[in-house]
Amino acid sequence: MRNKFVLAMVLGIAGVAAPLSAHHSFAMFDQTKVLQANGATVRGFHWRNPHSFVIVDIKGRNGVTSYTLECNSTNLMTRAGWKFNTLKPGDKVDVVYYPLRNGTAGGMLKTLTLPNGKTLNGW
Repeated sequence: MRNKFVLAMVLGIAGVAAPLSAHHSFAMFDQTKVLQANGATVRGFHWRNPHSFVIVDIKGRNGVTSYTLECNSTNLMTRAGWKFNTLKPGDKVDVVYYPLRNGTAGGMLKTLTLPNGKTLNGW
């Protein structure tokens, strides 16, 4: 009987710890730098948990680069005014984001301004 109790406890702890280990740290984003891109073109919008993503094409000195910007969960984004169909490919938006520390094209979305002038929080 005692062995079954110990086994149940171990499995219970492992079941709780597994989802926690799957979630990542935000240390990959440099939250001391805030970058902005006006007139970015939406390439894609992935509405999912645990985090949604906005993919935008940003014009730079060396041409156009695609940036994947991580957002919050769908629950928190809904509270901030987002919907699954808020963005469509081809939409022109202004984005403010925290860049990735390693310098690759991407980051954590801080705000996004729609063509109608409405600004939504991404995080």
